Amino acid sequence: MTIKIYNTLTRQKEEFVPTKAKQIGVYVCGVTPYAETHLGHARPSVVWDVIKRYLRRFHYQVLHVQNFTDVDDKIIQRAQEQGVDALELSRYYGQDYLESMDALGVERADIYPRVSEEMDSIIAMIQRLLDNGLAYAANGSVFYDVAQFPEYGALSNQKLD
Repeated sequence: MTIKIYNTLTRQKEEFVPTKAKQIGVYVCGVTPYAETHLGHARPSVVWDVIKRYLRRFHYQVLHVQNFTDVDDKIIQRAQEQGVDALELSRYYGQDYLESMDALGVERADIYPRVSEEMDSIIAMIQRLLDNGLAYAANGSVFYDVAQFPEYGALSNQKLD
């Protein structure tokens, strides 16, 4: 059976052809755990769970990765308000999220990387962008220089101007 999916870049349904036969990697942007889990957290989790189960039905091996953004201004602010460590707070609400998804019958991802545990590689990647002239520093922050990527905006159909 042929599986067709919508390609945002071409704006057409196209045949799904994995880069490795019968092996698929799915990376899903996860939650920023600073408060109780809510319906907005469940929607993408349920959608990707259905897609993952569908693909497995056709004998695809699916590696599902979903991050936890556990370093964030909202987490820091909530932790300060409650007088607790920011990572402790995010671990608590991260566990709340996992238990809530378990209660919905959503299969867990295979891997849950946490931003706090990937900081060295994130900093190295940002440094490479700076070194290659693809990003710039301003006012204590680093920004991706969209002018250096002519195709920027192609997926969202946005123009640079």
